[in-house]
Amino acid sequence: MRYCWNPEVECMDREQLEKLQYERLMTTLKNVYEHVPLYRDRMKEQGVEPGDIRSVHDLAKLPFTTKTDLRDTYPYGMFCRPMDDIVRIHASSGTTGKQTVVGYTEHDLAVWAEVAARALYSAGCTKRSVVQVCYGYGLFTGGLGAHAGAERIGAAVIPASTGNTQRQITMLRDFGTNIICGTPSYMLYIAETMEEMGIDKSELSLVGGVFGAEPWTAGMRQEIESRLGLRSVDIYGLSEIIGPGVSFECELQCGLHINEDHFLPEIIDPQTGEVLPEGSLGELVFTCITKEGLPLIRYRTRDITRIWYDKCECGRTLARMDKVSGRSDDMLIIRGVNVFPSQVESVLLDMGKTAPHYVLIVDRQGTLDTLEVQVELTDELFSDAVRGLESLETEIHNRLLSVLGISAKVKLVEPKSIARSEGKAKRVIDRRNLK
Repeated sequence: MRYCWNPEVECMDREQLEKLQYERLMTTLKNVYEHVPLYRDRMKEQGVEPGDIRSVHDLAKLPFTTKTDLRDTYPYGMFCRPMDDIVRIHASSGTTGKQTVVGYTEHDLAVWAEVAARALYSAGCTKRSVVQVCYGYGLFTGGLGAHAGAERIGAAVIPASTGNTQRQITMLRDFGTNIICGTPSYMLYIAETMEEMGIDKSELSLVGGVFGAEPWTAGMRQEIESRLGLRSVDIYGLSEIIGPGVSFECELQCGLHINEDHFLPEIIDPQTGEVLPEGSLGELVFTCITKEGLPLIRYRTRDITRIWYDKCECGRTLARMDKVSGRSDDMLIIRGVNVFPSQVESVLLDMGKTAPHYVLIVDRQGTLDTLEVQVELTDELFSDAVRGLESLETEIHNRLLSVLGISAKVKLVEPKSIARSEGKAKRVIDRRNLK
């Protein structure tokens, strides 16, 4: 357990952990019942009171919470503490509706720093590390979350944020950064820019990376690790629950350990809401059991994954979740087939014959949905013969057909013609909504 930050909790016996979870759950339920009108009304509608919950396995008796609830009570209607106790506010971008507003007490910020520290420590971060945080700072939780985790460990933190990529690379080299945090798509952009600047990965001191905020595949991980010369771990979180640090990979990279001493996970059928057995693929739901400012009960994340509870070879007993494969609300339904962008990414990276940049364009011709996958060529391939490119298009088409179950038009495009992102990559253009 070389990279275990808090072994007393991370390796706790399951029976002991469930006892701790239940005590914390009951405290939280009493607080929300007394101080959050929406929860009190919902629980009364379902004929349940906090006292009816006898164990952590009774969560299904409680009502769900959704992002719509946060928007309907905008901005502070779901807060469980008065504003006098709130010391930090974060919020979503609000691009698809009202912002979802999140409030933190001093205790909440301490919890956040603790869970983020576990993730960073698992990537090799120590008190002697120099950590460059390339997540955005501000209302987005990524930057300040990773920053607090690194400070909790005692590392030196460079609050680089996003943007000005050439300066980021100069800092990586000159400041001796050995741990880097950011979105996977931005890490690829940094690697690409480094190569254009003529800077080799051997000039850097990087040994570890903590990447998240968007789905990424094993192939994308391999590409990043190879081009930057580091070992990476995935970190998962969402602002409504706390921010980055809800779960994290250990050094074995075999699933993300959920910080169950703070967040109770469930997997449900996204259509029926029914709780699914261990190992089933479905929608991830979280209940906060230590948060004070905004303790959400059975919050539907819309993220698709699975959970299992066997002890990891690293020694941790915390439940593990698969890397998120997509979102139930972002999932594309094309001609009756469920399609996730990550499936396309996996095919392209497994083939390894193109650049790792792509975009899905969904349209409708009459009553028929169409899918076009634009894939960026490398400089070497772009100068290839037309016949060779046609053969590659056919190969990608056939592989996608096999994986997706539907036919997609494949279009190979010029190098660097697909827009780069310094934050979350935009992978889908759905034109059907514009008709």
